[in-house]
Amino acid sequence: MKYGFIGCGNMGSALCRALSKTTKDIAVADFDTEKAWNFAKELGVVACDNATIAQNCDRIFLGVKPQIMAEMLDGIKDILGDKKPVLISMAAGLTTDKIKEFAGDIKVIRIMPNTPVSIGKGVILYCSNGVEQNTVQDFVNDMQYSGKLYPIDESLMDAGCSVSGCGPAFMYTFAAAVAKGGEECGLSKSQAIEFAAATMAGAAEMLLSSDKTPEELTQAVCSKGGSTIEGVTVLKNSEFESIVVDCIKAAYKRNKELGK
Repeated sequence: MKYGFIGCGNMGSALCRALSKTTKDIAVADFDTEKAWNFAKELGVVACDNATIAQNCDRIFLGVKPQIMAEMLDGIKDILGDKKPVLISMAAGLTTDKIKEFAGDIKVIRIMPNTPVSIGKGVILYCSNGVEQNTVQDFVNDMQYSGKLYPIDESLMDAGCSVSGCGPAFMYTFAAAVAKGGEECGLSKSQAIEFAAATMAGAAEMLLSSDKTPEELTQAVCSKGGSTIEGVTVLKNSEFESIVVDCIKAAYKRNKELGK
């Protein structure tokens, strides 16, 4: 079997949904066996246990928390040593060398996805250790329905995760605040959320398609004496930028701690 998933939590299931649009050659396992069975039935794939995945799958997604990775891999280490599949780790903070320390001399692709992969709009950062380029490219092709995949030096993975991996939660928090402001000005809650989300999506697409910086695009919206500049001034006076920078740094610090 080509792919296996050990762990069907929020991220593992999101990745599996995206991958299942390319192939159904997938097996899933989870400590909650009923959850794994129901999920497999929904996607039209196979449910089994960790050992069966280690024995039969060529590429295995590791979707367990960093804190229990060593214990989980120790339980299937001997099988992995015989079969030599490629491990695909999404554990925050754990380097490819650390995964190899837990699993033995084995090839590892390390990824940092975010939850929008489940709707094909995600970001996946990836690097590898000992994996042939054609295998990496095949993996990238198979994940085409997840969104955008970006190769990154492993030394920058924790920093990248702080932006793209944690970022959706930060964006949702900002969208919620924008929507709340809209409500207090008279919009219904549903209107305010929809306007905020649609505006955020459009602004993101414009930033991605433009050669202008975020600062330049901001200035293009702000006319002297207008309403936009009044709002931007409030953000600047409240040290909004410094708060967001500190938010990213806090996430980065925690990523580093998880890898120890």
